[in-house]
Amino acid sequence: MAKAKTQFICQNCGAVHNRWAGKCDNCGEWNTIVEEDPMGGIGAGPGKTPKKGRPVTLTALSGEIEEAPRIHTAMSELDRALGGGFVRGSAVLIGGDPGIGKSTLLMQAAAALARRSHKIIYVSGEEAVAQVRLRAQRLAAADTDVMLAAETNVEDILATLAEGKRPDLVIIDSIQTLWSELAESAPGTVTQVRTGVQAMIRFAKQTGAAMVLVGHVTKDGQIAGPRVVEHMVDAVLYFEGDRGHHYRILRTVKNRFGPTDEIGVFEMSDRGLREVANPSELFLGERNEKSPGAAVFAGMEGTRPVLVEVQALVAPTSLGTPRRAVVGWDSARLSMILAVLEAHCGVRLGQHDVYLNVAGGYRISEPAADLAVASALVSSLAGIALPADCVYFGEVSLSGAIRPVAHTAQRLKEAEKLGFSAALLPSASAELPKGSGGRWSEVESLPDLVARIAGSKGALRVEDEV
Repeated sequence: MAKAKTQFICQNCGAVHNRWAGKCDNCGEWNTIVEEDPMGGIGAGPGKTPKKGRPVTLTALSGEIEEAPRIHTAMSELDRALGGGFVRGSAVLIGGDPGIGKSTLLMQAAAALARRSHKIIYVSGEEAVAQVRLRAQRLAAADTDVMLAAETNVEDILATLAEGKRPDLVIIDSIQTLWSELAESAPGTVTQVRTGVQAMIRFAKQTGAAMVLVGHVTKDGQIAGPRVVEHMVDAVLYFEGDRGHHYRILRTVKNRFGPTDEIGVFEMSDRGLREVANPSELFLGERNEKSPGAAVFAGMEGTRPVLVEVQALVAPTSLGTPRRAVVGWDSARLSMILAVLEAHCGVRLGQHDVYLNVAGGYRISEPAADLAVASALVSSLAGIALPADCVYFGEVSLSGAIRPVAHTAQRLKEAEKLGFSAALLPSASAELPKGSGGRWSEVESLPDLVARIAGSKGALRVEDEV
């Protein structure tokens, strides 16, 4: 009988190696390669004869389109991130740093659904039943009919879920604690995580129950385990936030039943998470209107406009290589803005340290923040405070031109609602709101912006400062 061939799998990225090595060539991590049985309960091994397949029914693309049935919660921010609620028969993966509030969010969502007569099962693999009950009492959720279990064996969990009435929502906290008898590796390994997730997704598809899986994240902020887990589920959400701030953001990364650019904003308190209907007021709550180097950016998160303050500090340096520190924005894009300012505007920052921060720990991903960043940099260098009632948005090209961005009307309406009466935007912007009393100033290029800031209130010109 031929000897079964073993394989070596990296527990960080899931790469398969023919032999053991101290360092994974795929992800570069050390001491993560473990020998595992290739049979592992996943699929049929090479020694088994494959069964004869059966033909499946083929359908045309044309036909009636049915809306995916959803389970709406009483938490509007959670429904917004999910695209309208939990879809029956879907699998949702939620990741986040330890202690960020994933279990708190899911317990509040489970209690809200249980109050609407939905059958909810909460399976905890990291905490005992008494610990989960203490959290439920703190969140005022102990009076609901949420069914609780503390189990990590996949087969036992599936047998429990199959008994009685089909559950509407199943929460597994977390996938790293699951282990199956079909896989011989230890819990938390790539094989065990993949086997457990595959079994849970199969149960969700067969029964129509919505499945929520909680995943740990690595030090880089990515969900731990193989990337194949994210491809297996229907939606991937990240629950993120800064420990120094009391707000949390639920960000959608993947969603087969809705948009992938929506966010839900929550505020952490001693009684759980509170929904924030207007996140702009939260991010602008501690703003200093008379400080140079601060510009308000009118951004978009999906269909929601968000106003956030961009702070810049430009200071002379005594080092040979000046510092470039960025928090909440792309460092490569900051380097591009600095290069355009020096090449086309005569603003020389080669002998200055540049620090850029997005207030409140918020993270900006869209290029529309280029104009706000450039305004904050020039304002800090010249020592001139920008107008307190003005917002900025626009994309800066390598030629120094200011390019228009989408959703101009929504950005301006949000600014007006919060008391901002002026805006600096690209000259080719369309969709300007009609009948508005705001002052919208258009700018064509970055040199025009520098001239506006440097020449305001009789201040010194930027060229004199450098």
